[in-house]
Amino acid sequence: MKTSLYGFGLLLALAATTPACDDDEDTKLNNNTTVQVQATLTGAQEVPATPSAATGSLTGTYDKNTRLLTYTVTYQGITPTAGHIHQAAPGASGPIMVPFDDVSASPITGSATLSAENGAKLLAGETYANLHTPAYPSGEIRGNITAE
Repeated sequence: MKTSLYGFGLLLALAATTPACDDDEDTKLNNNTTVQVQATLTGAQEVPATPSAATGSLTGTYDKNTRLLTYTVTYQGITPTAGHIHQAAPGASGPIMVPFDDVSASPITGSATLSAENGAKLLAGETYANLHTPAYPSGEIRGNITAE
């Protein structure tokens, strides 16, 4: 009889604590699919570096599920003729991933759906934003993009 009561008590205790083990909490913690992206653009980060005193920044978000990148680029001290997000690690140059539509005024805003490969490069810190001018057709200011 003691064994039956002990077993029943143990079963009752387990039943009472089972709702506390809610798997939804773990899902909420790991369900953060949107990350912040940012870069500070300077002439020193260009490859090769430029003596430009112009500066800029890129801020935005990247959704890992939809692969949608949304960005805002601001700049000062420069009149760009083109701008892009490129695929390359810091210190290297690479192909264009996302061209900016209109760079004639700050801020530049836009969005793009990235390929799986380019999304992985963005998350790995292997992308950069840069702005081009007539004086520096390869790029006057650049910033390596980080995701957090």
